[in-house]
Amino acid sequence: MEVKQGTDNSILVLAVCLTCLGVVMVFSSSSIMAVRDYGDSLYFLKRQGIYAVLGFGVMALLMRIDLEILRKAAWPVLGLCTLLLVAVLIPGVGKKIGGATRWLNIAGFTFQPAEFVKIGLVLFMAHSLARKQEKVKRFRSGFLSYMLILAVLIGLLLAQPDLGSAVTVAVVATTMLMVAGTRLSYLAGIGLIALPFLYFMVMNVDYRRRRILAFLNPWDDPSNTGFQIIQSWIAFGSGGAFGQGLGESKQKLFFLPEAHTDFIFSVIGEELGFIGVIVIAAMFMLLILRGLRISLNAPNEFSCFLAFGVTLLVGMQAFVNMAVVMGMVPTKGLALPFISYGGTSLVTTLAAIGILLNVSRHLPGELR
Repeated sequence: MEVKQGTDNSILVLAVCLTCLGVVMVFSSSSIMAVRDYGDSLYFLKRQGIYAVLGFGVMALLMRIDLEILRKAAWPVLGLCTLLLVAVLIPGVGKKIGGATRWLNIAGFTFQPAEFVKIGLVLFMAHSLARKQEKVKRFRSGFLSYMLILAVLIGLLLAQPDLGSAVTVAVVATTMLMVAGTRLSYLAGIGLIALPFLYFMVMNVDYRRRRILAFLNPWDDPSNTGFQIIQSWIAFGSGGAFGQGLGESKQKLFFLPEAHTDFIFSVIGEELGFIGVIVIAAMFMLLILRGLRISLNAPNEFSCFLAFGVTLLVGMQAFVNMAVVMGMVPTKGLALPFISYGGTSLVTTLAAIGILLNVSRHLPGELR
C-alpha cells in the first residue's frame, strides 16, 4: 500500500479557522476591559495575535519534524516540564496571580508550565505504551510505574494550586492506559482510592466548595458564588437564534467575569447566537472525529497513541469549557482551545494539532 506524503487538510483548516475566530472574539470580548485597565483597546488583541503567529510557527515545525525525533525526546521533554513545575513553586521565581502560583515570567513573557506538561505527558505516554504495551497489563512492572509518575505531576500541580490541570492530566493518562489494555480492575481501584482524596480537595477548600454549591443552585447566592454562571446564562439567552451581532455583547461590559478567557464561549453565544454556538461545537466535533480516525489508521503504535492522546487532550478541554459556561458541570478554569485568550494555551493547542497533522502525513493517501 503506497503512502503519499500530505496532511489532513480538514484538520488544518479547522485549526486555522478556530484560531482566527478566537483572535476576533478575544478583541470583541476584551476591548472595553483593555481600555479600562491598559488604556489600549487593542492590548489583548495584539498579544493574542503574537501568540497565534508563534503557535502557527510551532505547529508548522511539529508537522514536519521526524516522529522518531519526537519519540526520542519523550523523556527529556517530560523531565523539563517537571522541572518547570518545580520552578513555579520556588519563591521569587513563580508568579502569583489571583491567589495561585502557576506562571513563570521569562524575558517579559508569562507562561503556564502546566499547559506544556499536558503535551509532555501525552508524548511520554505514547512512547512508553508503544515500547512496553504488554507490561501495562501487569501491576508492579507496568501500571504502578505510570501511577508513580502521575502522582508526582499531580502533586506539583495541586501545590500551585491547579486542580483543573491535575484532573486533566489524570483523565488523559488513565484513558490512554485503558486504551492500551490496562486491566479495568487496576483503573477502578485507583479511581476508588482517588475519590475520597478528590472529595477532600474540593470540600475542604472554601472557594471550591462554594463552586460546587453554586453549581447545584446558583440562585441561592446570585450576587456572589452564583453570579458568574447566571451572567453566562443571560448571555446565551440574550443571543437567541442568530445573536446580537459581532461586538454587540452587553454581558462583556463588566457583568460577565473572565469574558475573554474562561467564559468567552458565553460571549460567542450572545453575539453569534445559537447558530454560532452549534457551528463551533460542530467544528470541534469534526476535529475530534478526524483525530480519532488518524489514530485508528496510524502506521505504528507510537503514532496511534500519540494521535489519540492529543485528540483526547484538545477534545476534553473543549467539552469541559463548553459544559462549564452552560452550567452543566461546576465552574472550573479551563480555557476553550484555540479561542480563549492565553498565550500558553493557544501555543500548546496548536502544537498538539501540529503533532496530529504530522501523524496524518504518514497515513495511506486514500485514508486522508
